Amino acid sequence: MSDELEKLESALQATTPLAPAPVRERTISEAMAAFSRHHQGIGDAARHRGRAPKPGAFTQWIRRLAMPLSRPSLAFAGSAALAVTGLITYQILVTQNLPYPSYQPPPSPAATPVQPPGDEAGITAVQPVGDEARGAAQKAQDRGTMTRSLEATGMEESVTQPQSEDDGWWSRVYRADELSGGLMALSGPAKSRHPEYQGGDRFTEFSPNPVKVAAEEPVSTFSIDVDTASYAFLRASLNYGYLPQDTDAVRTEELINYFAYDYAPPETRDPPFAAHVSLMPAPWNGAARLMHIGIKGYEIDRSDAPRANLVFLIDTSGSMDEPNKLPLLIRSFKLLLTALAPDDRVAIVAYAGSAGVVLEPTPAADRKTILAGLERLGAGGSTAGAEGIRQAYLLAERHLVEDGVNRVILATDGDFNVGMTDTGELEEFISRKRESGVSLSVLGFGMGNYNDDVMQHLAQSGNGNAAYIDSLSEARKVLLEEVTSTLVTIAKDVKIQVEFNPAAVREYRLIGYETRMLAREDFRNDKVDAGEIGAGHTVTAIYEVILADSDGGLIPPLRYQETGLEPGTEFNDEFAFLKIRYKQPDAETSTLITRPVTVADAFRTVEDAPRDVRFAAAVAAFGELLHGGRYTGEYGYDDVVSLAQGARGDDPYGYRNEFIRLVRIAQSVTATDQ
Repeated sequence: MSDELEKLESALQATTPLAPAPVRERTISEAMAAFSRHHQGIGDAARHRGRAPKPGAFTQWIRRLAMPLSRPSLAFAGSAALAVTGLITYQILVTQNLPYPSYQPPPSPAATPVQPPGDEAGITAVQPVGDEARGAAQKAQDRGTMTRSLEATGMEESVTQPQSEDDGWWSRVYRADELSGGLMALSGPAKSRHPEYQGGDRFTEFSPNPVKVAAEEPVSTFSIDVDTASYAFLRASLNYGYLPQDTDAVRTEELINYFAYDYAPPETRDPPFAAHVSLMPAPWNGAARLMHIGIKGYEIDRSDAPRANLVFLIDTSGSMDEPNKLPLLIRSFKLLLTALAPDDRVAIVAYAGSAGVVLEPTPAADRKTILAGLERLGAGGSTAGAEGIRQAYLLAERHLVEDGVNRVILATDGDFNVGMTDTGELEEFISRKRESGVSLSVLGFGMGNYNDDVMQHLAQSGNGNAAYIDSLSEARKVLLEEVTSTLVTIAKDVKIQVEFNPAAVREYRLIGYETRMLAREDFRNDKVDAGEIGAGHTVTAIYEVILADSDGGLIPPLRYQETGLEPGTEFNDEFAFLKIRYKQPDAETSTLITRPVTVADAFRTVEDAPRDVRFAAAVAAFGELLHGGRYTGEYGYDDVVSLAQGARGDDPYGYRNEFIRLVRIAQSVTATDQ
């Protein structure tokens, strides 16, 4: 018996991860109460009275309770009870993976079949869940202590949360940093200081664009891209003290297009955008020039925007149960509500193990009802994303607004694991649905299992854009400051084709847009999908070119190839010819815009170039460095900072200043990793 008690004492005194103090006290109290009830009336009653354990002497108290037992049967029964109780206590304190914040996924509401038209037969919709069905206590539990803290302060939260079975319990403090935009882990054990960043994120694979010889391949064709997800994900990684583990996460064109540039907009809506071109010396290569193409979309006032029919498609699966996922998602949609007109309509579809309608289309003026629908959301279960997409499109189509904005906004970490999980099938489904007039935009959240690859493909197929929300600041930028460009499309299937004059340009290389490249014959094919431009959007593309009379260049001329081509007198002053195709939002036939790139577009020095052109070059250089600096020579992070500082200009929201800060963080991280 002494051996058994010593083993029990040893187990109880072993060094183990500790639960928070309130949990320890509650668990011990419950164990003591259970012990007292179990032994009530056994042996001398006096032995069970007035023997409260001394503080810090729980083990000695158990031993004293066991020692007076004299009869063999009672001794055996008491010892067995002590062993069971001790093991239960040990299990609760040490090995039980208690959820935070004591969240239990709500029971699935009864599904009401809805008979959809066409290929949607068999889809089930779940009717809204009333407040009375859940109760105030359950609603508070669903939201969690963390969300309430965010609501109260708008800035900080304190959470105590288990990260995994073997990591134990620790406290983490987060703050939504309005300047840096990072949801930053400020404290915690070294092994899990950044638990959200687990390196399991997935991105579309690509190789940087190679150098092309203009005499051999004079034509370059690609689809425009207004997405910004790559920049925000990079920022989140750097705020955690990491460079993305996968360089495919860095799409240089999305870094460049994250920033607004002061290009002159068109005076009328036809054509819907204006194109601007300039050439300047490449800061990292004196023998090269940067050909900068800037597009500015037609600007409209929010008051003039068409009516909106929006469906919030929200991922509430278990993978979204992180502070920088579902709670941040809900707050982001609350911001969007403040930018909508009273007669805009909002619906909510949520999906986890199954999908259902949380809120039928509701006027934005009825803010209280929409907020209540958002507040009811809680994370749990698997991810039936495809089913959610089907139901969201069905709802949007039933309430279609003619000549309005009809859009599904998917908010997720992209981890689809139930139903139609093949990306190709999802793309095909969404491509068919865009013909109904409903587009799809995607908002990404979180790290560790973030599936950017799926989200990029879905947004492209849905005639929409993709953004990554790493903070309330980014939500404000995407859903408040840029709400018209996010929601209102002014041109679709926008393609760019550049034909270089071999007599003037020897080599060229497109910086970025690797995942947007098109075949030469795709340019005139109106069946080939391309990117969309929203109201007021700016789009930038940069080519690095080597002029024909330069001594530089990476590809020497061939021995048997004719050199020294004489340009036709008609094109003596042309470096290239720019062509842009686009469709009006409701058109199926494209329109062509052209302009030559001439010596009149060239600037002799970097300092002579417009400020926005110089800043875009700094961002391009940063992207090149993150990809290994293959083409930037000795140009480094300090050079990027110097160029960006000189071109920062008016920066009302601090985005350009933040860029400079991120470059310095990347420089520090790179230095410590070497």
